[in-house]
Amino acid sequence: MVRQPAVAGMFYPGEAQTLRRQVETLLPHGDSLAGVIGIVAPHAGYLYSGECAGKAWSGLYPDDTVVVLGVNHRGTGAPLAVDDHEAWLTPLGEVRVDLELARNLVSEAPQFAMDGRAGLLEHSLEVQVPFVQVAAPDAAILPIVIGAVDEDTLMEAGRMLARVIQSQRPGALLVASTDMSHYISAAAAERLDRQAINRILALDPVGLLQVVISKRISMCGVAPTVLALAAARHMGASRVEETCYTHSGVVTGDDSEVVAYWSGRILS
Repeated sequence: MVRQPAVAGMFYPGEAQTLRRQVETLLPHGDSLAGVIGIVAPHAGYLYSGECAGKAWSGLYPDDTVVVLGVNHRGTGAPLAVDDHEAWLTPLGEVRVDLELARNLVSEAPQFAMDGRAGLLEHSLEVQVPFVQVAAPDAAILPIVIGAVDEDTLMEAGRMLARVIQSQRPGALLVASTDMSHYISAAAAERLDRQAINRILALDPVGLLQVVISKRISMCGVAPTVLALAAARHMGASRVEETCYTHSGVVTGDDSEVVAYWSGRILS
């Protein structure tokens, strides 16, 4: 079964040539980067956050599976839902899902469950897929929808994901999909977001979760970001570099109520 596109023509162009041209524009040309374990990238419409996402993707040409960790915006399905479709379709064509890795992850890590329902309408996963198709047309994907938010579950899930990746797909790339503060002024968003970003830059998944909860930061993808950081630490990550911080007001001209976006790379 193939997962059909849910937000083509809304979050990104619905026509293949236009979409490819836009993604190529959003991906600044750069030399192939080594030592990138994962990235954090936003998932709003390309008009608003595509350039910010592209700065994290630039220079990445993964030849192995791309594990996309998205947030469960709708609350359906398992708390840690591993997609079980054979492929995902976008206007650029089909991308194979790494079902072997999916089944092995669920078998070895009981926190995860095979569940294709959770991602059927999930834009936080889908908007990353055209970047994979353009940057790494031969790569498979493993979409995982994260609804769990408690610290112990996320940290253990990150440890188990790292163990399975290292043993079975050592060249895999982690992608944590998140936006930052929602519907507050640009100035307030940056004051709050910097507290969360500082924890990401410090490779501190527990600190990130705690500051987002305690400061009530409306970072929708905190759970996938925590899980990705936890996994990356077990995969030898040593630092995180920021590639972009921006907000929707840059496009709309209205800074009074924005959604903010951040991207960065997790490095060995």
